[in-house]
Amino acid sequence: MEVSFSKEIESLRMSAGETFHGEGILAITKALLQSGVAYVGGYQGAPVSHLLDVMVQAKPYMDELGVHVEACSNEASAAAMLGASIHYPLRGAVTWKSIVGTNVAADALSNLSSPGVTGGALIVVGEDYGEGASVIQERTHAYALKSSMCLLDPRPDLGKMVDMVEHGFRISEASNMPAILELRIRACHVRGSFECKDNRPPAISTRQLMEEPAAFDYAKLAHPPVTFRHEKLKFEERIPAARRYIIEQQLNELMDGPRQDLGIIVQGGIYNSLVRALQQFGLCDAFGQTDIPILVLNVTYPLVPEQVAGFALGKRAVLVVEEGQPEYIEQEIATFLRRRDINTPLHGKDMLPSGGEYSVEVVASGLAAFVARYATDVDTASATAWLRGNAERRSAVGREIEAQLKQALPVRPPGFCIGCPERPVFSALKLAQQDVGPVHIAADIGCHAFGTFAPFSFGHSILGYGMSLASRAGVSPMMARRTLSIMGDGGFWHNGLLTGVQSALFNGDDAVLLIFKNGYTSATGTQDIISTPSDDAKFNASDKLQSLTDTNKTIENTLQGLGIQWLRTVHTYHVEEMRQTLNEAFTTDFNGLKVIIAEGECQLERQRRIKPWLAGLLKKGKRVVRVKYGVDEDICNGDHACIRLSGCPTLTLKDNPDPLKVDPVATVIDGCVGCGLCGANAHAATLCPSFYRAEVIQNPKWHERLLGSVRGALVKAMQT
Repeated sequence: MEVSFSKEIESLRMSAGETFHGEGILAITKALLQSGVAYVGGYQGAPVSHLLDVMVQAKPYMDELGVHVEACSNEASAAAMLGASIHYPLRGAVTWKSIVGTNVAADALSNLSSPGVTGGALIVVGEDYGEGASVIQERTHAYALKSSMCLLDPRPDLGKMVDMVEHGFRISEASNMPAILELRIRACHVRGSFECKDNRPPAISTRQLMEEPAAFDYAKLAHPPVTFRHEKLKFEERIPAARRYIIEQQLNELMDGPRQDLGIIVQGGIYNSLVRALQQFGLCDAFGQTDIPILVLNVTYPLVPEQVAGFALGKRAVLVVEEGQPEYIEQEIATFLRRRDINTPLHGKDMLPSGGEYSVEVVASGLAAFVARYATDVDTASATAWLRGNAERRSAVGREIEAQLKQALPVRPPGFCIGCPERPVFSALKLAQQDVGPVHIAADIGCHAFGTFAPFSFGHSILGYGMSLASRAGVSPMMARRTLSIMGDGGFWHNGLLTGVQSALFNGDDAVLLIFKNGYTSATGTQDIISTPSDDAKFNASDKLQSLTDTNKTIENTLQGLGIQWLRTVHTYHVEEMRQTLNEAFTTDFNGLKVIIAEGECQLERQRRIKPWLAGLLKKGKRVVRVKYGVDEDICNGDHACIRLSGCPTLTLKDNPDPLKVDPVATVIDGCVGCGLCGANAHAATLCPSFYRAEVIQNPKWHERLLGSVRGALVKAMQT
């Protein structure tokens, strides 16, 4: 049972005259339908995953419009869908997460950009950049430059973002170039409103089929010798056409102001941060009325030389506010000005940080240097005090907490969800390494990457989604002890099957692969995959749900079909069994790839299913049994090895009730979901027997009430 987007789906049906209120990414989704998109594909991943998730769940409505929606196995397969727009007047859109997704899709994008497109091709990329990002710090801009694709970076206003979707298709069709629409995390989640238009069913669609395919045209293939002609077309026809469209449609915005001797050029996506920073100097109001003229680049590639040069001409100085590095835009602007012998001083990374997210405070710090040099009449004292005050407030909060703790503020790394089925496997791996010795561990992208944090700290490398088994290929032949690769079921289907398993089998590698089979692509929002349990299995399951994933054997069947001979499936919560299986994999005489499937359903999905089910039973007055774990504080010796082995947030400390004992005791707090890991760890690691398992019975039978009364009376008598 995935997260329901029923409310969001209803908003997609809004028509002309209605006002949309909501998040940025949902506005983009609505804009695609208003633009007459014919097909949509993508790979799930924050911060743009809602676009695909909503459309997948809105399939009945998409069928009404004739829009084809495809949840792709990875970003490369999504990008390849855009091949439909090479020959046909079909508008297509695909989506994925930032630079890591674009890296995967790069081959298809290069081969798409070479022949160019006939129908509009739009790639919606979640530009996950800065301190809030979960990926490597690189920019999509390089791909637009490399492959000659238009790059749109709309101002974070829902009306402007929606307009730029329509213009994205049009500029793609006018120039025959694919277009990228990049959205930062904040733009995806910014809330606002815009006036809707009617959704446009595409002229060619799943309801209006083409009778015949296009005639063969070798010039439409990304294949020599025509690729040399494509390269000329990019710079002789396509980029000039895109620049004409940018000027004619006024896609870049000039926010004029009285201080004509100065100027600021800013990427559209960080315009709001710039406005807020200017406010601190009294140079702008909350509605964007600015004193210093601003050129807002809603299209950051290609830039229009005449537009940039005209803006800079006659000014005493221009500041380029460009987030990230290298400074592609600043360098290109400098080239435009130098070629025209325009000597306006140009500033950017000399006043602003080279890398990192351009928050309001960061932009304000750069503006302080610019204003102090070129606008000496502006009083910067209040802005400087504001910056200093923010820094001092943050520092004061830390100091206050440290004073209460009487020690430095501890780090708080991200961790697994409560009851996550992957946590017990890392506990078992800790114990297994006590038996066989330290092991080189190739980690991977996914929820299991939290195993790289304390208390586990496992993983020597992460080189790409599903790439763990491939990344140990150069290490394992050099190791006396076998290496371990960790992969999720999402990573297995995304890339790991071919780049890892197939390659290891082909080369006869002797290695160990551990696949977490939790039934979903959990790290990106628990989307369904090919190995997700069926709907019948989900809805017909009993209260013993932790083995639900064993109803789908797609991964096991695939591995056996490839020729895997050593294959073990172990339930993740069985710590001792998992420890023994890992030991066997590391020490067996079998020479070849050994695969362990750690089976345990994603706890988030499990709770989403069983909570309403249990609530329904309680509402009907039926008997419900809930498992609860706890620690006998009289037995707990205060060693806390259980916590170091588990890392579960609900297993924590409290003051020792015994006044003669100093060390705090372990305790299980209310968030516990009853997975049983704490007890399994205590058994597997031969820890103190302080854990207990209790069953909380709601709506008990009459004989259970009677038995409970008798037990209570006996306990009370013995205590007396």
